[in-house]
Amino acid sequence: MNTITIDTCGMRCPMPLLKTKLQLNEMKPGDQLEVVSDDPGSARDIPAYLNLTVHELEQADESEGLFRFLIRCGDSH
Repeated sequence: MNTITIDTCGMRCPMPLLKTKLQLNEMKPGDQLEVVSDDPGSARDIPAYLNLTVHELEQADESEGLFRFLIRCGDSH
């Protein structure tokens, strides 16, 4: 199992979500993706997107204006 972190700080909607989607497409089932964002829209957009996919949001939190999401890549094949 690999864990990949992407930092989308400084990017505005919809870029954090697009970067998340693109990275998940490159990952293997069971791998973890950590997304760090400072865009408040991410707190809504990323969980809403994941609810429509095979990927699982394992953790989401916000601290000092930074949003962190830990996502487990699902098997979409």
